Amino acid sequence: MKIQVRTGSLPEHMTEAAVVTLFEGETGLTGVTALLDERSGGLIGEILHRGDFTGRTNQIAVLYTRGDLPVKRIVVVGLGKRLDFSPDRLREAFARAAQQIRSLNISEFSTSLNIQNIDFPLERMAEAAVEGVILGLYQFLPFKTLDREQSREVAGFTILVAEEGTYKVIRAAAKTAEIISAAATFARDIVSTPANEMTPSDLANEARESAKGRNIRCTVLDAGQMNELGMNALLGVARGSDEPPQLIILEYRGGKKSSPVIALVGKGITFDSGGISIKPSDKMDQMKTDMAGGAAVIAVVRAAAELGLPVNLVGIVPATENLPGGKAYKPGDILKSFSGRTIEVVTTDAEGRLILADALTYAGRYKPAAIIDLATLTGACIVALGDHVIGMMGTDDDLKREIRVAAELTGEKVWELPLWEEYHELIKGDAADYKNSGGRAGGAITAAAFLSKFTGGYPWVHLDIAGPAWLTKEKPYIPKGASGVGVRLLIQFLRNGYRMGKK
Repeated sequence: MKIQVRTGSLPEHMTEAAVVTLFEGETGLTGVTALLDERSGGLIGEILHRGDFTGRTNQIAVLYTRGDLPVKRIVVVGLGKRLDFSPDRLREAFARAAQQIRSLNISEFSTSLNIQNIDFPLERMAEAAVEGVILGLYQFLPFKTLDREQSREVAGFTILVAEEGTYKVIRAAAKTAEIISAAATFARDIVSTPANEMTPSDLANEARESAKGRNIRCTVLDAGQMNELGMNALLGVARGSDEPPQLIILEYRGGKKSSPVIALVGKGITFDSGGISIKPSDKMDQMKTDMAGGAAVIAVVRAAAELGLPVNLVGIVPATENLPGGKAYKPGDILKSFSGRTIEVVTTDAEGRLILADALTYAGRYKPAAIIDLATLTGACIVALGDHVIGMMGTDDDLKREIRVAAELTGEKVWELPLWEEYHELIKGDAADYKNSGGRAGGAITAAAFLSKFTGGYPWVHLDIAGPAWLTKEKPYIPKGASGVGVRLLIQFLRNGYRMGKK
């Protein structure tokens, strides 16, 4: 889809549809909305007067102007109560408007972002609107062969600005939103791709392609190189599969040479059967999504490079399958990790923390200012927080605070769970240093407690994205399926300029 920013007046702009927003309970029309109402003979005022449109969140009305002005249709979308306004409300509103327009088989539409009396930067509004449109119109269709000709696409979205002085600001904001949205949809595509088409090698190839033409260095370690390093936790998980494991390393140097590195680590289990501790067959088909953290990390690094962010960034993705083959690791096995610490395997279905243990240790080679890992790690986090919230745990309060700030701006909700010493007691091993499961009680927390043992004392936050990584019910700008969660959150975190707790 082509995103354009132009100078001009929306009522005088030739377009198939003009999108305007209204707050709930407010009947007074101002600015461009008032002009559209006047030029259309009072169409907007009439639906307000009759109570057909109240402005409740994401309510939609489509009005036909019948040739009274160049705008063929006016699409009115509700923002809810003014006091509840947020960037995410705007994202949702434009996603719903775009979906309505697509359902009418309209090829393009326009807006002017005319929202009065809101203390919110215009460029942020533009970013939210563009993100809502692109993310809301996302479809995953590569494997569809039937009725492809019936699939509908919107070809263009135009933002009209009245003043030349704001044009460059809005154009830059729209371009930023395009890059961020493309990163999120890239992650969605990878997560949605079935495991026979997205093996660890395929994921490594996606990383290599992401590095091409960008200021990114991509290195992929194979099983032999990992064996030389002593990454026996990652290799232990990989033994059950014929697909070779890959350790993907992406390095982006956008900051000064003297600036510290921020390390992102993403779980890359391209299919998780549970191994010998096999999962129930119900919903096992969704286990292609167990590399959503790794997909997000690749997407964030490529977006950081495209945006030219002034940061030094390394993305590390340990990638493998977890299958119950003849050489598969077994409950009761003891693995010596890259850190030198030994791990007793209680269950082979707690494999994510094993591969992350070696990847987190590898991140320590960069002496990072911060380590953030993303992982579809535990069903326990879904039990605790549901499908819409990222579980956050970590060792550094400044780092956690900055992630919360980014969450507020992006709408990717995070909630902190405690990481007290009592939970660490539960992962102490009997025959080894640690065990890879502390049991069902507090499972998301004990998993994080396990990971903390391999972070080398660097500032660290763990994000458990098991709930929001794959949705069974659509949200306004997240269709059912892969969400790309974590991508926009971490890009915003990097844009905010985290440096050892200082901005």
